[in-house]
Amino acid sequence: MHIVLVEPEIPPNTGNVARLCAATRSTLHLIEPFGFKLDDKQLKRAGMDYWEHVNWKRWTNWKEFEAGLPQCARLWLVESNGPQLYSAVKYSAEDYLVFGRETAGLPEVLLRSRHESWIRLPMFNTDARSLNLSNCVAIVLYEALRQLAFPGAMK
Repeated sequence: MHIVLVEPEIPPNTGNVARLCAATRSTLHLIEPFGFKLDDKQLKRAGMDYWEHVNWKRWTNWKEFEAGLPQCARLWLVESNGPQLYSAVKYSAEDYLVFGRETAGLPEVLLRSRHESWIRLPMFNTDARSLNLSNCVAIVLYEALRQLAFPGAMK
């Protein structure tokens, strides 16, 4: 699986996602600009000593990332108000799960251009603005891995 963070802003979230990617052997794609420096202490602390076990790529912007995608790549844009639930999707092992900035989410123009691949996690309290980014990544990634029967998981 591929996890894509578009312009992440909070170091601990990115560190937690990196740790999740290390544990699941998922590739992490980080798309600039970032709200922190990659040598940030909080980023390293959240990722603990897992960074050396993460297969990750840094992209200058969305355009560069998109140009580097394989032709048959499937992207799932995870954002509130998506037309379908994350659990209704049939995932494949090489899918890209795309998450936006903590404060602004994914750009509206991107969501509209890929409306058919825009998915959401359900929320039950209208007073809650959003779920934590690293929690969202974990929820969707583990649903995808569950559907694939947890390939390569330790027993």
